[in-house]
Amino acid sequence: MISAAHITLAGRLDILVIDGRVEAGRAVLVPRGELVQGCADTLARTLAELPADTGRVDVDMAGVVFMDTAGLQFLDLLDAYGHRRRIPVRATHWNGQPRRILELAGLDTADPLDRTARPADPLDPTARPADPLDPTARPADPDSAGPAASAVALERAEQLRLLRTEVEQLRRAIATRPVIDQARGILMATHGCTSDEAWNILREASQLSNTKLRAVAAAVTAGVGGTGRTPPAKLRRALCTAVSRRLR
Repeated sequence: MISAAHITLAGRLDILVIDGRVEAGRAVLVPRGELVQGCADTLARTLAELPADTGRVDVDMAGVVFMDTAGLQFLDLLDAYGHRRRIPVRATHWNGQPRRILELAGLDTADPLDRTARPADPLDPTARPADPLDPTARPADPDSAGPAASAVALERAEQLRLLRTEVEQLRRAIATRPVIDQARGILMATHGCTSDEAWNILREASQLSNTKLRAVAAAVTAGVGGTGRTPPAKLRRALCTAVSRRLR
């Protein structure tokens, strides 16, 4: 059972592929690609194809390389499927950027569908995991417990600053994702290249022309959108050079 990538009527490439197999009532799904807009539709089609007697679903997320907020819809759909069918559903083997998103969202990185998440303190089974973005989780008076507590408070403050910076960077990346996805799809359809090759073309054109990646992607999409706008000569040359280098 394979849910393959395809070009939609809107011309956007689905960049998530879900391979799967069913053995003795256990379905094993293996997504590969990115959890972005449209990923929940791909998952819904895959789940609809599972046999009626499926008693368990295990999803191996090791092949997922990027995730934005659409990934949370993907997880919600899996969770709803398990509750509706009253069967266990697990999503494991997260790594890289998707794992970091789970951390920032406060979800269990071992299995975000596990409702019995492990406590933060292994010596206290009643403890709840601390939220690093919750200012109430930090001591009100760091100096009251001595130098050790002050050092911990400073470390937590630095972690909080880094997390907030990363969240803002991720927000900006998610905002630019749709136009970049469209540009990759256009390059793939035009030049018959892979998703990785299309990404490398956009990145190299950005470097050669000293233009932001989003602006390069917007120029590519505008060229086929019937707007009448053409990219600047410098950017056109950079795109041609990048294509010839990557696809020769």
